[in-house]
Amino acid sequence: MLSRVLAALASGGLLCLAFPTFDLWVAAPLALAVLALVLTGVRPRAGFALGLLAGLAFFVPTLHWSGVYVGNLPWFALSTLQALFFGLAGTVYAWLSARGTVRPLAFAVAFICAESLRSRAPYGGFPWVKLAFSQADAPFGRLAALGGAPSVGFAVALTGALLAMVATRAVGRMPLGRVALPGGLAVGLAVSGLLVPISTDGPTAEFVGIQGNVPRPGLDFNAERRAVLDNHVNATLAARAAGEAAGQPRPDLYVWPENASDIDPLRNEDANQLIRNTVAQTGVPLIVGGLLEEPEGYLSNTSLLFEPGKGDTARYVKRHPVPFGEYIPNRDFWRLFSDQVDLVRRDFYPGSEVGLFTVPARSGQVIRAGLSICFEVAYDDIMRDVVNAGANVLVVQTNNATFGYTAESPQQLAISRLRAIELGRSVVHVSTVGQSALITPDGTAHQVTSLYTQAVVRGALPLRDSRTLSVRLGGTPELAAVLALLGLVAAAARRRPRTTDDIDPNHRGRE
Repeated sequence: MLSRVLAALASGGLLCLAFPTFDLWVAAPLALAVLALVLTGVRPRAGFALGLLAGLAFFVPTLHWSGVYVGNLPWFALSTLQALFFGLAGTVYAWLSARGTVRPLAFAVAFICAESLRSRAPYGGFPWVKLAFSQADAPFGRLAALGGAPSVGFAVALTGALLAMVATRAVGRMPLGRVALPGGLAVGLAVSGLLVPISTDGPTAEFVGIQGNVPRPGLDFNAERRAVLDNHVNATLAARAAGEAAGQPRPDLYVWPENASDIDPLRNEDANQLIRNTVAQTGVPLIVGGLLEEPEGYLSNTSLLFEPGKGDTARYVKRHPVPFGEYIPNRDFWRLFSDQVDLVRRDFYPGSEVGLFTVPARSGQVIRAGLSICFEVAYDDIMRDVVNAGANVLVVQTNNATFGYTAESPQQLAISRLRAIELGRSVVHVSTVGQSALITPDGTAHQVTSLYTQAVVRGALPLRDSRTLSVRLGGTPELAAVLALLGLVAAAARRRPRTTDDIDPNHRGRE
């Protein structure tokens, strides 16, 4: 059993390497191959324990950024909670593979169903570092255009399990044909994404993203709120002057990140006038990430559209505030474990409307910017909603100042890159402190900025209206995975009652 424990820990550690800042995408299917070998043929309780260990070995280092400024307890609590879903997947798969043979389909659907569940629960879920979000540079990543992030994760997990089957059959000295079949299927899956057409054509519009930077990293990044606002104003005006001096095309839209104006720009006349003056000087509409002191007793994390001569003309309120970051669920209960919950003094109120801003471009085209704020980019349904609402370009506004010099910002940029492929849309990804980038619909990130610098990203991006198969299917791939898992469980339950030998981890039966 010790060898399984060590292999489970190794599989979680290997999976870390697939994500930024290591970016070794091939590590994901290899890690899941090891995990499938570890879980095959063990009792369900052992499957839970081994899955949990693999999850801890993965989430603890990968989510290290979550405790940089708030301490180890939130970091380990979040990592342990997420690792429990690996344990759940291990339990289900161990039960399905109790006869000791690798079952690739069972492994893949168990893993994806567990991943789907952790994307929804508790408190709305935490879909960060899903398998798919490590695959923007891989052939697997292109499968997102067909079935979204779940289809990418399924392909990666299935490939890993097929590799595990190859290993067990090779060790068991099975005929070459029985070894080659799963090996060929694994290779076929790995390269299948290369056959998926990804289009980047379409009429273009000129975008400028402003990374204004903050006085200092950490939880008090916005202690000097006016300085943050001034940074974004000054960077915008400097970008305008530099663009004119270089003879660059006049922008159609400027984008500021989340928290660019944490002085309520609708209630503070100085902040409002500063933004309006900036828009007047550029003559170009501006999307501002702001903080509103509303409704009464709450705050709202918002995107505001300011237009020349009109002021603020539209708003989007973040639909999915982050639990324990922007609001504290069951505050009295969690205060028993840590008084850090009271760092969030006022809860953020969730919006109810899909974010879509319409801006005319100089070319005669119309920019329909689909909005998401920070962690919302990780939620499949929120991102699909903006495309279904008519977005022809995506705007992701984020603030990474509270995570220091960690992998959090590169991880988020990787999510935006996969969303570009999945939804067939360009993405203007703008952070207060980096990383910011312009992303084309093939997932390529252009002009990626450094952390904690003032920077500008600018250029033409295609506006696209066609909907990918992934958008048209919606949540169907996840539903199919759930139904497949239920079918496998039902079929296994109908088989003869298992004997002691059937669940002995040393027993190895034929298929």
